[in-house]
Amino acid sequence: MKKSVFLFVLLTLLGSCDDGNVEVQVIDFDSVQPQKCSDTNLLYKFNTTDALLFNVNSASVFAAAFLNDATPTAVPRTLSVSGTENRVVYRAYNGTLSSGNFCGTILNASPSVTEEWKAVSGTAQIATTALKTTNATTGFEKITSYNHSIVFKNLVFQKPVGTQTVETLNFGNYITTATSLPFGFDVDDLAKSNCTATDTRLFNINANEVLQLDLDAATYAALIQSSVTTTPRTALLNGTNKLVYQLFNSVVTNAYYCSSPIPSTPSVIEQWVSVNGVSGVSGIVEVTTTTFGSQFQHTVHLKKVTLTKENSSFSLGTDFVLGSFYTN
Repeated sequence: MKKSVFLFVLLTLLGSCDDGNVEVQVIDFDSVQPQKCSDTNLLYKFNTTDALLFNVNSASVFAAAFLNDATPTAVPRTLSVSGTENRVVYRAYNGTLSSGNFCGTILNASPSVTEEWKAVSGTAQIATTALKTTNATTGFEKITSYNHSIVFKNLVFQKPVGTQTVETLNFGNYITTATSLPFGFDVDDLAKSNCTATDTRLFNINANEVLQLDLDAATYAALIQSSVTTTPRTALLNGTNKLVYQLFNSVVTNAYYCSSPIPSTPSVIEQWVSVNGVSGVSGIVEVTTTTFGSQFQHTVHLKKVTLTKENSSFSLGTDFVLGSFYTN
């Protein structure tokens, strides 16, 4: 059976150190990923009679280290490991383990620890990536979770006899659930802002989520005209003309955006902003205009638009219909 990196490290350490008759049971963590106790900041992994524990200092430190946002390539988040802060411990037991040995108000009394190594120094590196699903037809992406890859560097373990340094130890992947963005918009709910006569913002509001297309006056005038299109009118998203997605903690209305200053309630819990477009490639706003009785119907399409928040992003797909609205 293929052994894990940690197993390889343990075998190497046991073969290279003269610690008397110390015996640590051979373990295999290949199929084991870290779990978290619901009531503490402890991450742990175990396999039959062996366990590796990573106890983070506090809830705030844990939240910052395992933030739901991708880390830049080769720039992981880091935590210092010591005997008192962000502790890393390896243990061997004299019986079969369960989660009850690590989590709960009253921990299982057995099995008992037969061997323990405590890391007195080192670093934990956490590299985070967004995990997405993609609609095969539309190309619309949805971030479902975040994968936090944890690697320990230069751990110095205090053993029952002496110390041992481990240069690299892969702890595994800890998965957190992403905030769900409903995207339950109705194409008929798109409307021009009624805050002022000169306001050129477009809103599609669905209960507690909003897609807001900010257009400057010149771009709005170029896209929204009282004439039927033979070919779509287009513009690029940029620093001035941008799409903003907001998810609130309760229902929001257009009046929220007319207030100055912006009200403190409801509060924004997620905000994503469009990436600048590239001519003929991405980030394109496309408007088609037809007649609807005595009015003109303007349908707004978003072509290959990507929304971003910090270091994470997702695509709205090849052609996302923001909606239709009417002018006289």
